[in-house]
This record gives sequence, structure tokens and C-alpha cells, in this order.
Amino acid sequence: MVPSVEGPVWGGWWPNSGRGRHASAWWRMMCHVREGVGSGVGNWSDANIKRVVGNGRNIFFWTDNWLGGAPLKIQFSHLYELSVHKNYTVEEMTSLGRGEGGNAWGWRRRLLAWEEGSVRECFVLLNNIILQDHIQDLWRWMLDPIHGYSVRGTYRFPTSAIEPVMANVITMFCIN
Repeated sequence: MVPSVEGPVWGGWWPNSGRGRHASAWWRMMCHVREGVGSGVGNWSDANIKRVVGNGRNIFFWTDNWLGGAPLKIQFSHLYELSVHKNYTVEEMTSLGRGEGGNAWGWRRRLLAWEEGSVRECFVLLNNIILQDHIQDLWRWMLDPIHGYSVRGTYRFPTSAIEPVMANVITMFCIN
């Protein structure tokens, strides 16, 4: 979780109140960087910050990138749209039963045969995930997974990258 003047970030909630005209310029830029606003930027934070599962209490099952690749809402977008548990954590989904026939799989309607196939694909991804109650979930900074996050490292990445648009966004973020 990243503490800030506007409240906790990324570790449980992303406040909508920080997006209005009353938010600081820094906070609005932070929201835009996380959401990938800007030509050629992509979703910068999802590409460079990964979740590492411990107890699953602070990782959202569908929306956080915790299995690698992309969040489940991207990998299984149709299932995400049908789910009645969109804002549940990994721990909550596990306690409901995320295995085949578990209550975590609540749908707005009965699934079609091809959708059931997608659910089985999702089971395969989740099969080896075991939550560890005594270990907290954490963030891994992919630009420097050994030493972790630093403003210097964040600045160096886009200024040495090929995409100048990305460098401009990060320069504005770090300097302003």
C-alpha cells in the first residue's frame, strides 16, 4: 500500500474522490499514469508492478495482476462480466471455494458450454495457488525486483527507453 495525502493506494482501494477538481495536480497525474491515459503509454503501473500472493487479503481476484501476464478480468473478460463477485479478494474467493463447483463462481446467468470451458481454463491457472495465512501480500517493482522502488529508478527507465511519449509522462510525474 502506498500512503499519501489522498489516502491508501493500490493495496485495497483507489479512491474516486481523488479524481475531481479538488484533487492535487500530483494525484490527478498519478491516477492518469495508473490508468494508462496518454498516447502510447499503456497501463504503466500494471506493466511494472506485480502482486505477490501471501494471504490474499489485499489482492483483488479479478482486477489485480497476481498470476502474471494480465489480470484475470483481461484474460477471462467474458467471465468477469458475468461474475457476481467482481470486487472480491483472492482470500474471499478462496473461502467461498474457487475450485470446481465452489460458491466463488457466481454468475448473473447460466453459463453456455464454451463459457464453462473458460472456467476450466481458469481452474488450471488457479490449481497450484496456496494461500499462506501468516505471510502478507506484497508488491514487486519489476523495473528493479532486487532493490525495489526508487524515484531514480523510475526516472531512469523511461529516459533510457525507446518510447519518448512514455518518458514525457514519467518526467512530468517525477518532476512536477
